[in-house]
Amino acid sequence: MNIVLVVYDSLRKDCIGCYNDGPPGTPPWPWRVRTPHLDALAGESLVMDRAYPESLPTLPTRRALYTGRRVFPFDKGDFHLKGDFLGAPGWGPIPEDQDTLAEMLRQAGYRTGLIADVYHMFKPSKNYWRGFEQWTFLRGQETDPSRSGPEPADEVIRRYLPQELENPRRRKFVATALKNMYDRLREEDYFNARVLIESANWLQQNRDAERFFLVVESFDPHEPWFVPAHYRRMYDDADGPEQVISGYAENEMPPHLLRRTQANYSGLVTMCDRWFGHLYETMRVLGMLEDTVLIVTTDHGHSIGDAGYVGKRGYPSVPGVYDVPVFIRHPEGVGAGRRSDLFVQHTDLTAQILQFAGLPVPEDLDGKAFFEAAVAGGPAIRDHVTVGWGTNVTAIDDRWWLNCKVDGTGVLLRDLTAAEPFAANVADKNRQEVRRLFEAALADASRPIPEYLLEMARKQEDAPGCSALAARE
Repeated sequence: MNIVLVVYDSLRKDCIGCYNDGPPGTPPWPWRVRTPHLDALAGESLVMDRAYPESLPTLPTRRALYTGRRVFPFDKGDFHLKGDFLGAPGWGPIPEDQDTLAEMLRQAGYRTGLIADVYHMFKPSKNYWRGFEQWTFLRGQETDPSRSGPEPADEVIRRYLPQELENPRRRKFVATALKNMYDRLREEDYFNARVLIESANWLQQNRDAERFFLVVESFDPHEPWFVPAHYRRMYDDADGPEQVISGYAENEMPPHLLRRTQANYSGLVTMCDRWFGHLYETMRVLGMLEDTVLIVTTDHGHSIGDAGYVGKRGYPSVPGVYDVPVFIRHPEGVGAGRRSDLFVQHTDLTAQILQFAGLPVPEDLDGKAFFEAAVAGGPAIRDHVTVGWGTNVTAIDDRWWLNCKVDGTGVLLRDLTAAEPFAANVADKNRQEVRRLFEAALADASRPIPEYLLEMARKQEDAPGCSALAARE
């Protein structure tokens, strides 16, 4: 059986139509984002309703997905690598003693390919292409130094960076991104189109493979949200400046700029959906839908004004960032049109792909195959999930959402049965649940929290509205 895994970056689950059945105006913003191709895929797929990363953000997420092993609690994860900025704990290469999914499948006779524009995976000291017989890196996303000039004119920068939001760091970021996109003359020149077109080409070039495993990594709809104007105008047809970046801070934008930001993101989501349709149609024409498992997911979402924040963060954690979509289309139609509320994480996708390939799931893998149980309505593979992000941890079960620092302080507990679960912190009234979930998170880590991470947590400010109690007393 062939396998195609499509991973988007920063794709909000609630911006995909099949995951947002509320009326227009349902959060996160005033319109329904158009995703007809992913909605059609949902009708042919098993759709997971409670899927979460194992670790965040970008690189830790992919390490967990590519290996099936936990990255939290980021032991040996205090990376300071030349050629890269200081990212979050765990922001580093895949350990040499951990086999990757591509390596395991290649050893079993699969032809393996990776098409990606996620430039963090290809920086110096990174090795996320391990096991791929062909890996194609499409350069130029964000601040990837793919071009050294010419410098964009001030009026061009100002078009995308409104004066009231400008500071030196943001100006440099936008200027670098603009340098990388000088030759975008057609829609096909934009990154998500290029990634999906090149992936479709790979499928055509490798039709002779007895079995293949293709990973498609699209950095879009991650910011900066450069998108052809006709996609943005689907959501905001007003004239005026664009706004394409995140402040990673409380929202400071006036309403018209926030709306434009949401429109650019929504337009980019719709564009990603359109070019996913190109890949899907290529698979159909080549007859590959009849013998290929197709899996679509993302690493995380992104806050764009909801909860008063623009960016993504691990504390306070929110569903708009932590909930992720998972579609699994089986070539024989197994599970088509079904939805499952089993808790699953990215590590489980690794195990499930191995099972689809007919390979044994190694005992030391943290992920668990779940497809059969999800289709049959069988027993849960776990009763909660734990997600690590730097100095913070989130534990979620059927009723509760716990978020705190790894030393047990700064506690936020949400009651998921409440009408507005994230409107109140109920930790003080539910101390036993706080301790239970925190201990479960530590047990999932399976090794002590490293001292460097505890020291970082002690220096981190508590989130507004958190409880003064300690999760571990």
